[in-house]
Amino acid sequence: MELIYIALFALFAIPAAVLEYTENSCFGWADRRRGQQAVDKEYLRFRDNYVIVFSLMMAGDWLQGPYVYHLYEYYGYSVRDIGRLFIMGFGSSAVFGTLAGAMADREGRKRAALMYVATYSLSCITKHSPNYYVLMIGRLLGGIATSLLFSAFESWAVAAHTHAGFQDSLLSDLFTKAVFLGNGLMAIASGLLGNILVESLHLGPVAPFDAAVVVLVVGGVMIQLTWEENFGERGAGAMVGQFKKAIITIHQDPRVALLGASQALFEASMYTFVFLWTPSLSPDGEKLPHGFIFAIFMTASMVGTALAGKLIKRVKLERLMQVGWSADVIFYGMSRSPLGSSPMFARVLFLFDLFAD
Repeated sequence: MELIYIALFALFAIPAAVLEYTENSCFGWADRRRGQQAVDKEYLRFRDNYVIVFSLMMAGDWLQGPYVYHLYEYYGYSVRDIGRLFIMGFGSSAVFGTLAGAMADREGRKRAALMYVATYSLSCITKHSPNYYVLMIGRLLGGIATSLLFSAFESWAVAAHTHAGFQDSLLSDLFTKAVFLGNGLMAIASGLLGNILVESLHLGPVAPFDAAVVVLVVGGVMIQLTWEENFGERGAGAMVGQFKKAIITIHQDPRVALLGASQALFEASMYTFVFLWTPSLSPDGEKLPHGFIFAIFMTASMVGTALAGKLIKRVKLERLMQVGWSADVIFYGMSRSPLGSSPMFARVLFLFDLFAD
C-alpha cells in the first residue's frame, strides 16, 4: 500500500479522535465531566440495543460501498453498463422511497426492518453472478433495501421510545450515538475490513458482500428476538393523506420547495461522486486499495461533521452552508483542471471535498 494512503488516514483520524473526545458524549465522557446523573437503566438497555442493531444494519451497507463499481469492472463491464446498473439502484430507491415509510407504518416497522435484512442479503448474493440481468435485479433489491434502511429503523426507534415512556429529550442522545457509531465508526471499520478481505486475504471483490450478509443476518436475529412490533397510521387513506399534506405544505410555504430542491441538487452531486470516484482515481486501471480509501473518505467526513458542529454555534447555518457548498464547487472544479488529471492529486481533492461536505 502506498505511504500516501496511510499518511492521509492519520491526517484525518487523529483530529477526528480528538474532536470526538473533546466534544461528543458518545461514550459518556462529557456526561461524567459535567457530573450529570445516570439515566434510567431501562433506557440504557433500550439505547444500547438499538445502537448495536442500527450499527450492524449500517455496516451491511457500508461494507458494499467501496467495491460495487470495482466488482462490476472486475466482471468486465464498461462504464456505460455500470452506469445503467447504478441508475437502477438509484431509481429503485427513488420510487420505493416514496412508499417505504407509509408501508412500514401500515405493515409494521419491525417487519420492514426484517424485510431490509432479507432484500439486502439477496442483493449481496446476486453479486456472485457475472450475469448482467442478475446484477440488475440485485441493484433493484438494493434500492428497495436502502429506502427501508432510512425509514423503518428511525420510525421504530421513535415509536418504541415513546411507548416505553422515556423522556423526549433522550431521543437526541439515542440518535447521536446511533449516527456516530453507525455512520461514523462503522463506516470506517467496514472500509478497513473490506480492505483486509480483498487485499490482505485475497478473497476477491465479492468477499465484502458475503461479509455484509453475515452482518445483516446477525442484526436480523437481534431484531427478531429483542424488538416488539409497532405501527403508524394504518388506514387505507393514510398514504394518500400524507401526499396531500405534503402538497399543501409546499403550496403554503415555497421555502419548503426550495429546501427540497437544494437538498436534491446536493444529493445529486454526491451520487455522482459515489459513481465516479473509482474510475476517477484509477483512469488507467491502477490497482487501488478501495476499502482503505473508503475508510479515509469516511474519516475525513467525520472530521468535517465534528467541525460543523462546533462552527454552527458561532456561524449562521446559512453562511456555513454557503461556504461548504462553495468549497464543493471549487474542489470539483479543480478536479477538472489539468492538475486533476493526476490520479494522486484527484485522490487528495476527493478527500477534501468529503471534508467540506
